Amino acid sequence: MIRAWLMQHGFVFFLTLKRLIATPVTSLLSVIVMGIALSLPTGVYVLMENLSAISGQTVSSPQMSLFLKLDIKKEDIESVKQRMEKDSQILSFQFISKDAALHQLQQSNGLADISVNLARNPLPDAFIVHTLENMPENLEKLRATMQSWPEIEHVQFDSAWAERLNALFKLGRFVVLMLATLLSVAIIAIMFNTIRLQILTKRDEIEISKLIGATDSFIRRPFLYFGAIQGLAGGATAWLIMTLAIHTLNEELGTLALLYDFDLQLQQLSPSDSISLLLFSAWLGWLGARLSVANHLWQIEPR
Repeated sequence: MIRAWLMQHGFVFFLTLKRLIATPVTSLLSVIVMGIALSLPTGVYVLMENLSAISGQTVSSPQMSLFLKLDIKKEDIESVKQRMEKDSQILSFQFISKDAALHQLQQSNGLADISVNLARNPLPDAFIVHTLENMPENLEKLRATMQSWPEIEHVQFDSAWAERLNALFKLGRFVVLMLATLLSVAIIAIMFNTIRLQILTKRDEIEISKLIGATDSFIRRPFLYFGAIQGLAGGATAWLIMTLAIHTLNEELGTLALLYDFDLQLQQLSPSDSISLLLFSAWLGWLGARLSVANHLWQIEPR
């Protein structure tokens, strides 16, 4: 039973391939149109992923400054260290004593004379904290948590850059979603019309099939395979366009990076994203064919 089912689908699959090859110009144009349409949202997605990776390199970890109270004791400093070592959100931290901070102040141009005349050291002990988090909401929660520690006088953190970066990525994701939705509808409409023309062309063949008892599922199967294969080919074309585009851009960026002594290389689509693109494009082609068959096939009846 399973073997017969597989043989039927295999026969339809190869028959569909022959039909595609029989009209190479029409099939190629349809595949190219779908490939270009799919490459637009894919390109924006790849750009956002690379920008995220680049921003992660240039701003590898957000930084907070923890200023301790002036009357802090050594055991209190050790207590703060132990809390930060146990916190999974903290990547690393550096302790700066008030004496070291005063020494740095004395080395600063224009401030040496002022710092020498100070009666006592007014600077507090401090920690420079690097975090793993980049999300503004999580950073703000971490800042509030550390601010509540009894040894801490003030936690300084400028979250504006993180909020701007997060807003930029949100906008990018929205653009990707909008483009993907609009162009997916366009691909479905293209496939819908293509299958409609095929159904009209094979009207006599469909009528004869129904006369000899062929089921609707048997009749629509070649059209569904046609849509899925064309959609898959369109996804493969989009993947190829993106691969070539990124390769070309990397060559130009390599020259630019040498001038600024900065390593900048765009990453290609990951294997999981590539598979998702191919499956999604095949599904779009199948869906367009399915809607077209459902809308037109029932109108054809044996006379």
